[in-house]
Amino acid sequence: MKIGIFGGSFDPIHCGHAIIAHHIISSGVVDRLWLMVSPLNPLKVDKQRQVADTDRLRMVEMVSRPLEGAETSAFEFTMPRPSYTIDTLNALQAKFPNDEFYLVIGGDNWEVFGKWRNSDEILAKYHVIIYPRLGHEVIIPQELQDRVQLIDAPIIELSSTQIRQRLAEGKSVRYYVPDEVLNYIDRHNLYCNQQTKQ
Repeated sequence: MKIGIFGGSFDPIHCGHAIIAHHIISSGVVDRLWLMVSPLNPLKVDKQRQVADTDRLRMVEMVSRPLEGAETSAFEFTMPRPSYTIDTLNALQAKFPNDEFYLVIGGDNWEVFGKWRNSDEILAKYHVIIYPRLGHEVIIPQELQDRVQLIDAPIIELSSTQIRQRLAEGKSVRYYVPDEVLNYIDRHNLYCNQQTKQ
């Protein structure tokens, strides 16, 4: 089975993530897509806005549950920290030796992919699916075109950072995140000290 790994902190997951996930599944390039929630780096996250791993997993499940072919994965929470992408992919391959893994990244990450730990090993062992990001040209060398592909997905300029900022300011994020996720954020008063505006 071809399994796509769409990783991120998803803090919180938003409609852009959902659109990209749906597009990848609909394209047929993979059989299944795992939305893999990554542990938050305590050195990089504003402590006032950091939410529990369980909250982020539940919000991702709200997106993956109705999306046929998608599922939420907490696999990286079982990995030693910090966990690098190559370590995660190798651990997945060892656990699921009969499956083929495809790493899903944005065009912005592809631009700096050469700086990733053991990037050559990732490209030698696994496939990479790239979705476009505004302002980031995707160039795939000829020798990698059998393992790396750019999909014709919509360009979504929406970030979790923007959403956290709006929530911290008490601004509405309706239509930025799925309704169920918004209701969960409201119910648990995440990212801010006041309820989000509807």
